[in-house]
Amino acid sequence: MTASLTEQQHGVREFARAEERTAHNYHPLPVVVAHAEGAWMTDVDGRRFLDLLAGYSALNFGHSHPTLVAAAHAQLDKLTLTSRAFVHDQFADFCAALGDLCGKDLVLPMNTGAEAVETAIKVARKWGYEVKGVPADQATIIVASGNFHGRTTTIVGFSDDPDARDGFGPFSPGFVTVPYGDLEALEAAIDESTVAVLIEPIQGEGGVVIPPEGYLRGVREACTRENVLFAADEIQAGLGRTGRTFACDHEDVVPDIYVLGKALGGGIVPVSAIVADRDVLGVLKPGQHGSTFGGNPLACAVGHEVVDMLATGDFQRRADELGELLRTRLEAMVGHGVLAVRVRGLWAGIDIDPAVGTGRQVCEALMARGVLAKDTHGSTIRLAPPLVISAEDLEWGLDQLAEVVGS
Repeated sequence: MTASLTEQQHGVREFARAEERTAHNYHPLPVVVAHAEGAWMTDVDGRRFLDLLAGYSALNFGHSHPTLVAAAHAQLDKLTLTSRAFVHDQFADFCAALGDLCGKDLVLPMNTGAEAVETAIKVARKWGYEVKGVPADQATIIVASGNFHGRTTTIVGFSDDPDARDGFGPFSPGFVTVPYGDLEALEAAIDESTVAVLIEPIQGEGGVVIPPEGYLRGVREACTRENVLFAADEIQAGLGRTGRTFACDHEDVVPDIYVLGKALGGGIVPVSAIVADRDVLGVLKPGQHGSTFGGNPLACAVGHEVVDMLATGDFQRRADELGELLRTRLEAMVGHGVLAVRVRGLWAGIDIDPAVGTGRQVCEALMARGVLAKDTHGSTIRLAPPLVISAEDLEWGLDQLAEVVGS
């Protein structure tokens, strides 16, 4: 069905209205979505778009997954919030299921990814003082260059992205930055004040940057040897995206702290958490950390369904299988409008040849063809299709990319 000119103008007007009354902390593509199901979105003008971003992995299970929607609807009719002043009937089951998925004792639910990272930082410092014996206020945490862990003032203080960092100081001390993927530099940076290493097993915002084989194992070994916590930010990389439950699983590595978010809420509600054993998370006592909405009944009901879906392994297998299709098609574009690709499961970073255009221009051209993706760092675009996407739809989306870059 072809939308009329008047209908097409509706989306233009709605986009302009949003831009007029919204702080410009994002630079969205000019599309106004009204409905979505599975891997497809429909805008206010009735145009359909294949979603190859999946909410930066928050929509791993697609839009409006019936199991997750049913869980949310059922809980909405019963109870949505108690605060953590009381215990509700969804809390214990969610925490137990997530702890079992991670193979850890304890779960601390929060809401957003940045909150989970901040929680991991606080827990690591507390553990450093009370368990490792670091002198008061001397704890340091090692992070990696090119990182993206959120946008709170603490987190952007150890970012090297000028857009994220500039103009927001002064920043919190206590962080040491080393090159991502450089195990020797990381080991050299560890000293008696180091309480944790906080890294993404794959850097998503950086352009799906995959570290060298053996790096994560080396980080694990160094942390164990030096009595330092390994905190893995799996907010984008985890929960099925890379063809494994966690990206750390590709090297059979278990961190001390899993930092989770995005897909944990099924694309319905914000849900995040850190998951660790009792000897780590047990350092927190009542009043030392919390969140009014963290672990609310609605979040736990949806999050529990997400965990149950992942426990089957079906979504991980699907991401692994379709990831091979994604890899094959993208690697064929290298040298034909594409300079390089990085693929792990259903997640890809694609470096566009400047002769073709910027990443933004490529995404705009894709949008005109009915495909939605997102650029990062100027010349790179990221693809993160919902794990429920069909092979046929994925092929079609990649056909559009090939046409745009001239492959």
